[in-house]
Order: sequence, then structure tokens, then C-alpha cells
Amino acid sequence: MNLSKHPAIQVEGLGKQYRIGQTKRSHDTLRDSIMHGFSDLFRRSRLKTNGNGKNGNSNKFWALRNLSFEIKPGEIVGIVGRNGAGKSTLLKTLARITEPTEGYIDIFGRVGSLLEVGTGFHQELTGRENVFLSGSILGMKKAEINRHFDEIVDFSEVEKFIDMPVKHYSSGMYLRLAFGVAAFLQPEILLVDEVLAVGDAVFQKKCLGKMGDVSKQGRTVLFVSHNMGAIQELCQRGILLESGRIVFDGSAVACVSEYYTRTSSSSYEEEKQDAGHPLEVTGLRVNQSLDAIVESGKDFQVSLTVKGRDIKNPRMFLILENILGQSLVHSQIFSREIGLDQIDGNYILSLSIPALWLSPGIYSMYFKVIANSVEWEGRVNSERLMIEVRGEMENTGKAVLHPDVKWQVESRSAELVQL
Repeated sequence: MNLSKHPAIQVEGLGKQYRIGQTKRSHDTLRDSIMHGFSDLFRRSRLKTNGNGKNGNSNKFWALRNLSFEIKPGEIVGIVGRNGAGKSTLLKTLARITEPTEGYIDIFGRVGSLLEVGTGFHQELTGRENVFLSGSILGMKKAEINRHFDEIVDFSEVEKFIDMPVKHYSSGMYLRLAFGVAAFLQPEILLVDEVLAVGDAVFQKKCLGKMGDVSKQGRTVLFVSHNMGAIQELCQRGILLESGRIVFDGSAVACVSEYYTRTSSSSYEEEKQDAGHPLEVTGLRVNQSLDAIVESGKDFQVSLTVKGRDIKNPRMFLILENILGQSLVHSQIFSREIGLDQIDGNYILSLSIPALWLSPGIYSMYFKVIANSVEWEGRVNSERLMIEVRGEMENTGKAVLHPDVKWQVESRSAELVQL
């Protein structure tokens, strides 16, 4: 079969439903069975009458619903979303660990998965034996596994313990070996969950580098992570899940931007509703545009609308963060310094931001206002504005800021001048 004629993964109308609070009971006595029967009868009756669900189905929920997408061979796709959005359920369904309730999945190629620490290895077998077991499950011949065995052990750094039962491994050792097996035994499709967060920073960097190598070899990678920096750096495409449904499918950069926009907007709405502040910060714009595109190394203008009632001399902040939530720019000023003793009415503020020489990528900006008066004490944040920085940077490594540093020679003396 020529796999190039097919997508690597095709999903159509996929749904997964779970029952809440339903567990399988075994070895019940007759008395237990009678008591459980009465309990279940009472529970069903209560669910029908308490108004929490329709037709008594409030103890069911859809972890995934109506998912349809296609992934091409060689694509590396990031799956993002809040906790409980259905990301891990999706990978488990793709890995055939759990059966879908509706819809279908077509997969063309061998699948290797790293979804949970402890999944896929037999606890009583040694590391060496588990490598060969996992390879056999993937359909590989012993000669193929032998060819990659040294690479797996090298990557995992468990050479001294390779003949020890894995039940004695630490979680880090276990994870390193499991990832080595999943990455080096050459499955056509690799599924990786947030499990990498268990490892230390050095190991995570190795894993991300290896996944990049895997994708360059034409293999397909699906990567679930809350690390938006890794998603943007590693993936070409992103799929955003919300409540088990796809709400965005596009480039990884745009997907991360949409994720931050949705999460920050919902938090802002909750804050506005709960706080009851007599102040609003709205209408955030960059260069008078809704696109919020900035050229690296060029000045840009920011404007926003502030609406308030008798807020005396508040302190106002501008915060610019990178995709990891790290603050890069933090500017503050009291309103009195720009001629506003108090905010009482509607105002449009304008700010000039000097060239920041940011690396190309996605950043977020928001305003924070803090005031302390008799009438009101508290703070309010604006909605986050996602900013895309464009430009060409060469040989910049992983630096975020690239200031326009002036270099010059102060002395041409042959003797070393001590500063």
C-alpha cells in the first residue's frame, strides 16, 4: 500500500461519552445486590425529578463530540485547550486505548504512543525486555529492534539499569526509556501527551528536539501540551479543543493566539461580572488596527479607551508578555502625571512604544489599573490583545529581545587596557 495516497489520520464525527459515577462491581453477595439495586433505583428517580438533566441522562457527559479532521503524513500537530477540554481523551481514542461512542477513525501506519507514565511497559519485565516487547507490539522484527537498541538506551541514560525490572525505576527513568522506545522504534505516527512535563528541563529539551527530528523524517506527530512556546516552536498546525469540540484548526501560531484570546477574554468577563468595578478598560488597539501586527525593530502606537466614575489618580500599567507568560515590558504611570487628577467619564489614551526588537512570534499585551479611593478600592485588567511580531532575524538563537546595540572600538593600543 502506498501510504502517500492516504492521510495519516482521518477522523469523522468522532464522539466519546462517559457515565459519571458508574463503576463495575464484582463478587457482590445477594444482600449487596439487593441494596445496590435499591440505591440505583433511588438515584435514577432523583435524577429524573431534580431537574439536573433531561430524560435521566444527567449522569452522562460527552468528553468528545462531533470531531472531524484529517492529518497528513509528516505533519506535526499540537492539540491545545484547557484542562478537561478532551485532549487526552482524543489521543487515547486515536491510540485505540478507548473505543469511540460514535464516528470513526482511520489510521494509516504504525502508531507509537506515550500517554501516561506507566503505560505500555510490563512492571515485572526488565528495561531490555520491555524494549523488545514494545517493538514487537509495533510489528517490528527482532533485527530492527536490535538496530535501534543502543540509541534507545543512550537517549534514555538508563544503561546501568537496563536489566533491572522497571517496577524499580524512578518515574524519570521510566519516562526516559518509554519515550526512547516510542521515538526510536520508528512508528509512522507518534502520539505524545503532557506526560513530558514529568521530566526535568534537560530531558524535555531532548524530547522536543527528538520530536522535531521525527517530523523531519516524514513521520506524523500529535503533541498535547500546555507549553505554548513548545507548541509554537515545534508544530506547524494547531487544533484547539473546548468542551470536547474543535473550535479552531489552523497554523500553530494562530492557534496559540486564539487559545490565549479565548482564555483571557473569559477570565476578563468573569472578573467584570463579579467585581462590579466603576471602571472599564476597553478598545485596545495597536497602530489603529484590529490585526495587531508589529514589525520588529519599529516603533508602534497603542491606544485604549478608559471609562470610569470618580477614580482619583489611579496608577496605570502596560504589560507585554511572551507566549510563556513571562513579562518583557512593564511600564507604569499615575494618571496625574499625564494631566488626569481623576478618571471621571470616557477617555482615549495613546502610548508610543519605542522599537523593542522582538523575535518574530506571538505576544500578548494588556493594561492594568489600580486605584484606592473612598468609593472604590481594587484593580481591573483590560482584555489581552494578541500581537504578532514579524521580521527576519538571523542567528538569534532563542533570545526574545534583540536591542539595537552600538558597537565601537575605543582603543587600538597593542597593550590590554584594564577596565
